Amino acid sequence: MSAALPPLSRHDPVGPGHRVTLGETLPLKLDCGLDLGPYQIAYTTYGHLNADKSNAILICHALTMDQHVANTHPVTGKPGWWLTAVGPGKIIDTDRFFVICANVLGGCMGSSGPAETDPATGKPYGLRFPVITIRDMVNAQAMLLDHLGIHQLFCVIGGSMGGMQVLQWAASYPDRVFSAIPIACAAKHSAQNIAFHEVGRQAIYADPQWHQGDYFDHDTIPRAGLAVARMAAHITYLSEAALHRKFGRNLQNRERITYGFETEFQVESYLLHQGSTFVERFDANSYLYITRAMDYFDLAAQAGGNLANAFQGTKTRFCVVSFTSDWLFPTAESKEVVRALNAAAANVSFVEIETDKGHDAFLLDEPVMFRTLKGFIEGCAEQRGLNGGLPQGDRK
Repeated sequence: MSAALPPLSRHDPVGPGHRVTLGETLPLKLDCGLDLGPYQIAYTTYGHLNADKSNAILICHALTMDQHVANTHPVTGKPGWWLTAVGPGKIIDTDRFFVICANVLGGCMGSSGPAETDPATGKPYGLRFPVITIRDMVNAQAMLLDHLGIHQLFCVIGGSMGGMQVLQWAASYPDRVFSAIPIACAAKHSAQNIAFHEVGRQAIYADPQWHQGDYFDHDTIPRAGLAVARMAAHITYLSEAALHRKFGRNLQNRERITYGFETEFQVESYLLHQGSTFVERFDANSYLYITRAMDYFDLAAQAGGNLANAFQGTKTRFCVVSFTSDWLFPTAESKEVVRALNAAAANVSFVEIETDKGHDAFLLDEPVMFRTLKGFIEGCAEQRGLNGGLPQGDRK
């Protein structure tokens, strides 16, 4: 069943969009060996689905993002996180395509996760929620599309963890993906990235307000731990050049150093702001679950140790994008994906975009990226027979 979402609450900050209950008769089989059902997926849509349901684009969000791609966020009041790319007349044109974005399984914006209510207890799941993987997230999204009656997606696109989901979609459901755009991602999480995630998780564990994950029962939130986790992670999203250009060694609201431990530098103030605002919109346990899902991601391992096997026989058209200053998911990892796709005789394009903006470049105004995406999407639309737009009679 699908319904308009209720007003916001502490455990239900969903806002505009839809939520569907899935797995009532057929539970979702998780990689951890457990079954999950029923479960909920919260999602937003933009644009109109055409008569033959051939114009659907699925946007997969990154770790700290959610389903609110192109609308005002219901918690922060800020614009959607990818308004640079999504909207009427933009690269992902909502006048032309039916765009879907779902909050991932394990998230905290309305999809089932540790902050949601466990029907067996009437309380938030906390750490009783089963551990999930990127493949579990994608399988849940596939069930959402089944609910919407959409068999094949015109395109699946996403950056960072969203790009991991794109690769998983192409591997798990090749017949359902006409084109795929994985951006700034990799086919497996590196040891370095697992290490950064563990630092963030340890910060949450060390917060006395965490209470072994049962902080809602204690009417507390591990704000300090989650803020530190966010601060550490946010550093990895930027490049040294971007930090230097934006902050350098500039002091914060003072003309000279004070030889103390208050906030001295602008970059310190910036990170403190990132941490404090993050805790207002994200759940600490969800952060644990989603980072762990990224750590477990290894597409080659799913395919018997050979990444090319994950894409064998695929007819999906790929456009792989990386950035020169991204040290979180460096270009070498994108090239590994491209080599595997070439070995599988896939239709693949690759572009490395020169920028000093770091990993987060995919969220910013990058003209070369936009031109690349526009050209690829237009070419796929022509092959799919969508270049004539969507006549009014085809909309519903």
